Amino acid sequence: MADRSFEVSRLPGFATVAIAVFVLLYLPILTLVIFSFNSGPSIAVWQGWSLHWYTDAWNNEAVKGATIRSLIIATCASAIATSVATMAALGTTRRAAFGGQTFIYVVINQPLMVPEIVTAVALLILFGVVKQATGYQGLGYLILAHAAFCTPFAYLPIRARLEGMDLSLETAACDLYANPWQTFRHVTLPLLAPGIAAGAMLAFVISLDDVVITEFVKSGGQDTLPTYMLGQMRRAITPEVNAISTALLGLTVVLLTLFFILTRKKN
Repeated sequence: MADRSFEVSRLPGFATVAIAVFVLLYLPILTLVIFSFNSGPSIAVWQGWSLHWYTDAWNNEAVKGATIRSLIIATCASAIATSVATMAALGTTRRAAFGGQTFIYVVINQPLMVPEIVTAVALLILFGVVKQATGYQGLGYLILAHAAFCTPFAYLPIRARLEGMDLSLETAACDLYANPWQTFRHVTLPLLAPGIAAGAMLAFVISLDDVVITEFVKSGGQDTLPTYMLGQMRRAITPEVNAISTALLGLTVVLLTLFFILTRKKN
């Protein structure tokens, strides 16, 4: 008897639609990368190959400052988000089911479900009150804002790793008189390390690429690399922006590749 199981890939026109979607998604990115090597100042007229705009971006003090600031914010925010996400994942997976567990999942993943602009406005109001009360105007607000937004992104791979871990090793450690801290340090944490690393990298990428929350929370002189690029595009677009975008894209691709390697299932 013929196999009548339904497969989307067998539908008429599936391959055509899939190819069209990939072209629409990646052709603009490919165009941006190509024109970042344009020797002329136009972003639409090709005038030959050159690394001129990469050199200009490398020597641009504003770009250097924005890049360093972005890396500091992303590193601190991902560290905070990963720590919080790890504790939340342990608290929601390494215990018996309890009342309100679904509500806690919703609260932790709330930034994923609420439009980013809503989160940005809420953080703007909150930090505005804090700024008036304390007078502090430093990067701490951006770090906390990014950490709050990135926590669910770090939580998901960590929780997935915990749910896929066999409890027998932890149970065996307890049977051998290991206390909870020893069990966590010598058994749970080494097994959980790939999930923590994956969550940290995902949080880092999300923080590094964020524009909306940064635009609302930042104070004067606190441009990150994405907000600097946005400001440049409002004035005059040059291939220097393409060069910066290509470098940022390359970093993101490397980190997401590492994330995929760490989270893929091994047979």
